[in-house]
Amino acid sequence: MRIVDIREVTKPIASPIRNAYIDFSKMTASLVAVVTDVIRDGRPVVGYGFNSNGRYGQGGLIRERFRDRVLEAEPTSLLSEAGDNLCPHKIWAAMMQNEKPGGHGERSVAVGTIDMAVWDAVAKIAEKPLFRLLAEREGGMADPRVFVYAAGGYYYPGKDDSALRREMRSYVERGYTVVKMKIGGASLDEDQRRIEAVLAEVGDEAQLAVDANGRFDLETAIAYGRMLSRYPIFWYEEIGDPLDYQLQAAMAGYYAPPMATGENLFSHQDARNLLRYGGMRPDRDWLQFDCALSYGLVEYLRTLEVLAEAGWSRRRCIPHGGHQMSLNIAAGLGLGGNESYPDLFQPYGGFPDGVEVKDGHITMPELPGIGFEGKGDLISVMRELAQ
Repeated sequence: MRIVDIREVTKPIASPIRNAYIDFSKMTASLVAVVTDVIRDGRPVVGYGFNSNGRYGQGGLIRERFRDRVLEAEPTSLLSEAGDNLCPHKIWAAMMQNEKPGGHGERSVAVGTIDMAVWDAVAKIAEKPLFRLLAEREGGMADPRVFVYAAGGYYYPGKDDSALRREMRSYVERGYTVVKMKIGGASLDEDQRRIEAVLAEVGDEAQLAVDANGRFDLETAIAYGRMLSRYPIFWYEEIGDPLDYQLQAAMAGYYAPPMATGENLFSHQDARNLLRYGGMRPDRDWLQFDCALSYGLVEYLRTLEVLAEAGWSRRRCIPHGGHQMSLNIAAGLGLGGNESYPDLFQPYGGFPDGVEVKDGHITMPELPGIGFEGKGDLISVMRELAQ
């Protein structure tokens, strides 16, 4: 049993949308195939992965460093103790050989993308859905019913309040009970008007979360916080720079309702520092670490250990990214839910075909691996790379 190839292609996911910090007009993503010599149903088992939106494709790093370290390793050194499957932890260790600690940045995205594909392959070799495999390995109970919220509300050329309202209405009609919109890319008065428009549209059918994408300094963050406090906001997300723990901690003194952050922290050490110094409150705040951006599930398991040591429940984790990998982690390891992109970043966002949102939740299908084979538009792109 061995990995015979790791293939990467950089794909455009360009869109005219923007948040408070970046536009997506030139955004890319890496798609990876981990090809094994294991045969299932007459075909080699191939694991697939891709990086989350908001970080560019990592083809250079994957091809120049991480791919070859795996392929050059002694095949038996990458197997489980029983020798009946690949071991994601050993493969992760092989990728990280000769890497200094710290400096996570783009490296964490490259490793996380390959790691996703490895776990997909491992679950397919075991002929189990990944969420059930994770529950078995971690000694827990899988729960295929997962809370999801609809992320959208981006700034878009020519998009007025009526278009924003129609977008949010469409999410409610599709079964979502929490919707999210961007703030910080316009003036406070304009954003307040946009927020009021959405709240008027969704009424008591859904709650509204807002996301500043790390844009604010403390003065602006407080001003927005005072405005937001007038409304029933589900959470106030990524208020300032993700590494400005002092700003995040200060906001706890000004903003009592729930806050959320973590999508741009890329290691368990970063997560630990956020919990130590960021003033996050385990009774109400939310953590959004995204395994696809932060060295993958192998590292995410370390992050969950950090949370437990700090007295946090993993139910306070609702990962960023809107991908099926985090859906499996949520269902298998008992997270609080997952982000979703009903209309954006296709074909990578969304759920397997036929999966519907009901009362803000989806039910995971019983598909081997991560479940990419159940999403027709996505698996067709993935199989092109594998072939």
